[in-house]
Amino acid sequence: MVNLLGKYLKPIILFGALMSVFLLGGCSQMAVLDPKGPVAAQQRDLIMLSIVFMLFIIAVVFVLFVLIIIKYRERPTNMGYEPPEMEGSKFLEIVWTVIPIIIVIALSIPTVQAIYSLEEIPESEHADKKPLVVYATSVDWKWIFSYPEEDIETVNQLYIPEDRPLEFRLTSADTMASFWIPQLGGQKYAMSEMEMKLYLQSDEPGVYEGRNANFTGEGFTKQRFKVYSQTEEDFAAWVKKSQSAPELKEEQYEKLMFPGDAKPMTFSSTHLGFVNHAKDPEYAIRVREKYGVTYQEHHSKTEEKEKNDTGEELGSK
Repeated sequence: MVNLLGKYLKPIILFGALMSVFLLGGCSQMAVLDPKGPVAAQQRDLIMLSIVFMLFIIAVVFVLFVLIIIKYRERPTNMGYEPPEMEGSKFLEIVWTVIPIIIVIALSIPTVQAIYSLEEIPESEHADKKPLVVYATSVDWKWIFSYPEEDIETVNQLYIPEDRPLEFRLTSADTMASFWIPQLGGQKYAMSEMEMKLYLQSDEPGVYEGRNANFTGEGFTKQRFKVYSQTEEDFAAWVKKSQSAPELKEEQYEKLMFPGDAKPMTFSSTHLGFVNHAKDPEYAIRVREKYGVTYQEHHSKTEEKEKNDTGEELGSK
């Protein structure tokens, strides 16, 4: 029996090892498993705990599967064997009902604890610092960041200090989006007529990727932004420099409501002075009606311009 067990297990182990090589080959740029803050680290640990727990369950099931096949295989000594008829087994029914319940409870406890802890300022040695408040507004297909205390607004770029809690207030001017910076923490929805809070923190300077993780139409893939995590001194210098940038006029902001992407921009005032999308969900619709802009028309014009620009560039080369 030992020889037979080895005969069946060797191909399974070899296949598993080969599959592991292929799977691990795609993990070089998994931002979720490369956390740069306490929130992302906590979520990484939860993911790894769940994976290890489930792999253990899978391993037990496969081992039992192989053992049962080997033990109860047909042999010359039991050819034509007919098992006795059974109406049921209360013991087995209890076992295969209780085990899944235990598994779900075991996975639920750390998950629920993590969910509730993420609704507060991240636990770290810097938790006593005053959070930096940033309003993150989604509009097809761009992100607008407002710093009310610094009186600064940026488009498709986010500047943050390291080792300081961040309090994002998420909303949307139109379509429901999902705010996500994989290396700093999990995603959270930004919805019209609502304001959701999300707490994050960066532990070290660097440039990270942010994106919309919820499909919102043709320009969805372009709704990305850079996150610049800086030292306190560098962030203070950026704030001082940005406060000398041009002020944001309402007419400029209205143009940002048009569907389409946008280049990174910085202004020395915010749109919060003339609109709060969490309280005025119809603002973007009114603006588009004012200028006679529709999704299809605006996107077609933008697409045509991009094609022409590309053609001119190629032709000039």
